[in-house]
Amino acid sequence: MATRAYILIETSIGKSQDVVNTLEGIKEVNMLDVVTGPYDIIAVIEASDLPSIGKILSNEMHRMPGIVKTVTCLSVKSTN
Repeated sequence: MATRAYILIETSIGKSQDVVNTLEGIKEVNMLDVVTGPYDIIAVIEASDLPSIGKILSNEMHRMPGIVKTVTCLSVKSTN
């Protein structure tokens, strides 16, 4: 079973679409929604294990231009 994480993403003003376009290129990203509220994007990523989730965050998302802040929420039980 894959490890799933919900990533709440705050972007720089005017950069949400650029971030979405870049995130679409990450194969582990299963879903992207542009939202209102304190965060601009919610991404759902799935990987084989927790260290793989960490690598995606550290090596890809945290280095991405336009991302100001992320909050990671790990799924502890899937209802599927």
